[in-house]
Amino acid sequence: MSTISSAQEAGALRWPGAARRARPAGQATPSRTAGREVTPGMLAAHGFLRGMPREQLARLAPAASLVTIPARTRLFEDGGYATRFWLIRSGSVALDLHVPGKGWAIIETIGLGQVVGWSWLFPPYTWAFGAVTLQQTEAFEFDGPAVRALCDTDPALGYQVTRRFLTVLAHRLQATRLRLLDQRDVSGRDGPGTY
Repeated sequence: MSTISSAQEAGALRWPGAARRARPAGQATPSRTAGREVTPGMLAAHGFLRGMPREQLARLAPAASLVTIPARTRLFEDGGYATRFWLIRSGSVALDLHVPGKGWAIIETIGLGQVVGWSWLFPPYTWAFGAVTLQQTEAFEFDGPAVRALCDTDPALGYQVTRRFLTVLAHRLQATRLRLLDQRDVSGRDGPGTY
């Protein structure tokens, strides 16, 4: 993870670096909230996992860490290898995408009760967007390969996790569709950046 400097942050829709670049294998991890073990009860209170059976939450808890991530920290970049996901407890994260010739564009802002990252679940495990914290953010950070292994050995858990992530994907696809429609002007002609 990298923290964005004031000099790099030139506007609300631009983020560091004009070109996509791969993350080094030894990337920094966010600061950990000391002394807080993740319990099934803590996970049950999160909107994304609400209603999941307690025994399944107990299986997921060891794959999670409670983390506090400073503002303007890049979690991942489009095209990088996806190994984690986060359930947001407080703060917010911008999903972004580098648009060649235009810079970084925010796709969606994720906040309390929502999830960041689904690419860890589906091969080839490559991030489809980038993500950066907009403010200090507390989240449950999950080890994606560990959760995949749990899902492989417990089909009922795998179903619950996959169903929840597919709901997120459907929502994000619809949100992206609405944003694309908003780019068309009132007369029906294509707006800037459309064909």
